[in-house]
This record gives sequence, C-alpha cells and structure tokens, in this order.
Amino acid sequence: MSMTMTDGARQPDGEVVISVRGLTKVFKDFWGRPKARAVDNVDFDVRRGEVFGLLGPNGSGKSTTVKLLLGLLYPTKGHIEVFSHSPSHVATKSRIGYLPEESYLYRYLNSHETLDFFGNLFHLPRNDRNDRTEQLLEMVGLSQTRMRAVGEFSKGMQRRIGLAQALINDPDLVILDEPTSGLDPIGCREVKDLILALARRGKTVILSSHLLADVEDVCDRVVIYYGGKVQAMGALKELLATPDAIRITTPALSRETLERVLAIIRHDVADEKVSIDTPTQNLERYFLDVVQSARQAEAETSGAMSGARVAAYLRGGAEAKPAPDKILERLAAPQPAAPASVPAPEPAETVDRQKLEALTKPAVPAAPVPAPAPAAAKPLNAEELRKADEKLASLVRKRNE
Repeated sequence: MSMTMTDGARQPDGEVVISVRGLTKVFKDFWGRPKARAVDNVDFDVRRGEVFGLLGPNGSGKSTTVKLLLGLLYPTKGHIEVFSHSPSHVATKSRIGYLPEESYLYRYLNSHETLDFFGNLFHLPRNDRNDRTEQLLEMVGLSQTRMRAVGEFSKGMQRRIGLAQALINDPDLVILDEPTSGLDPIGCREVKDLILALARRGKTVILSSHLLADVEDVCDRVVIYYGGKVQAMGALKELLATPDAIRITTPALSRETLERVLAIIRHDVADEKVSIDTPTQNLERYFLDVVQSARQAEAETSGAMSGARVAAYLRGGAEAKPAPDKILERLAAPQPAAPASVPAPEPAETVDRQKLEALTKPAVPAAPVPAPAPAAAKPLNAEELRKADEKLASLVRKRNE
C-alpha cells in the first residue's frame, strides 16, 4: 500500500454524500417473473472526500449498483440518497461525473470537439468550455492529438478522453468504472494520482475496478460483493492487517548484529518460523523509474503522452504553476460557480432573423423615384423559401400572442 494511504494524513469529513439502505434490484423477464437478483439488501455510506472501492467478480452487482446510484436503473426495494436527494434529481446529476466501463464516444468528433460537446450539455459558457478543454487535454496527455477523430484512438487513448469528459463539469462526485483499463503503467499511475488529488480537494470518488493493486493504492474503504450481497466492508488498512505477524525494517546490519537480533527473537518465539528478506520496490515503481531515465532521448509521438499536471480548474482557482515535485499537493479552494448566462446567437442566425423581421413589416407605398435594387441579390431556392415561410409563420404567431 502506498504511503499516502497508510500515513493517515488524508481523512474524509463527516458529510454523507451517498446513503444506501436495503438496496435490492431484481431483473425480471418479459412475463414479469424474477430472472436475476443482481443486488440483494445492500447497505453502505460514502462520505465527502473519500475514495470508496467497489470490488467483486464479474456479475456480482457492482455495475448494477453504479447504475442505481446514477438513476439509470430504479431499485426494486430499498432507499438511495445522493447529496440528500433521489438519484433522479436533475440538479444532483449536474454534480456528478461518470466514466462508464466502455467509452461511448462520437467516433467522428475530434478530442476538442468531444469535450466541447459534453461541456455544452452542462451549459458551460463557451470561454469556460475552451479553457477546461485545453487543460484537460494537457492533463490526460492528448494535447498533441486534439485534431484526430476519437474513432481512430486506441482503447487506452479512449479511456483518457473518457476520463476528461467525466471531469469537464468539475463534479463533486466522480464515479469511475474500470478507469485504468487499457492504460499503460504511466497512465495508470497518473489516473491514481489524479484520484488522490480530487479526494484531497474534497471530491468524493467511487472506484469500481478488477485491478486490486489500483484499489489498494488509492481507496480509503472498500466493499466486496459476491452474489449481489456485501461479503466484506471496511477500511483497507484494517481489512489487510495481519495481527499475528510483525515486520521490522532496518538499515543493513552487520552479520554479528543480525545474529544477535535473531537469537533474541528465537528465544521468545522458539517454535515459530522466523524469516528474513530484503525489502523490494514494486514493479510499477521500478518501471516508472526506468521510463523516467529513458525520457532524455524521448521522440515525438502521435499517440498519448504523459499528462503534465492536474487541470487548473480541478485544483480550484487560478494560481501560478506549481513546482513539478509538488503538483498534487498544491490544491486551492474550489472556484465559485459561474452565473448562468444566455449564450449570444451565432452571426448567421442573427442575419436570418433580421431578414425575417423585415419581411413581416407592412409594405411601403412605392415612391415616385424607385429605390435602387439591392446589389448582388440572390434568388432563394425552394428549400430556403420553405424555411423562411416556417420562420415567418413562427414570428407572426409570437407577435399575435
């Protein structure tokens, strides 16, 4: 387990973000007969600033639970509250970011257009959409591929753009379903660092993953499903503790000192097996060190690159760029939500509206001297005439009302 999770420096506060009581979901066939009990009488709470893991084998009920929390499915029995509201509450949905297990993207849009589309769904002003899009593309390492259609992306690159779309609205609750699937070890480490950064800022993260090493690195608490029921739940530090064994780590000792220490230990545990080994770093840490050393000769790539830093708006507020070794530690307070504004109409739309309003004005009697015909007048075709008639009829109805 990483030192971030074991030193106790980060603790979630007492505010309950998600409350689940007696949650049950039974899927039925066409005739209404019970077919599968996907979730069976589940209870748990998730608090603000907590990274909560959903574990279990395939078909154990994890994805069904996620869909129930999102309001995509309705429970057969039980009660769910998300931010003290029902999951179907519209305002609550605007505070949630979701990365599904499979990336559902419009394959003919490029990276920038994809994030702009999802930002528009949350009614973000255009300037905010553009700023956040640039920051997110840099964060997930896709700034060099912004003009490529996402349908050409590999699975790992699609996960990166999917993670970016889940964060475009600066959500208070982030639900990630297999976020590191298809990512290389560098991308996996960056996603885990991002999760920890979000939690330190007070965001709540629910992580559903089959990769237990990822869960162990970032989660505060986990729930383990099997057969739709909760088989185990609690803090990872408590669940993984081995109370009947102790590990002592020291600097390298001389042979004489080591023999004296072993003699004392064996005197107290005469019948127990005492083992000695040399501490090792995990493979992920070793891999990242090797890649970091090799980056001195790094060439340009058309694929995903290592993300530079957490997006500024996710850190909260505008601030100077932090030092590279303290990227995830310098997180500011959340910025206030921008006031809702009505977007200005596009120039083309304004021109059409002016033409239509001119058509609705009363005709002016002909003057003794005819006015010159407008220059470069272009006759309207049948389709343009039909559209103009429709808009004219709409304006007349509104004026009569």
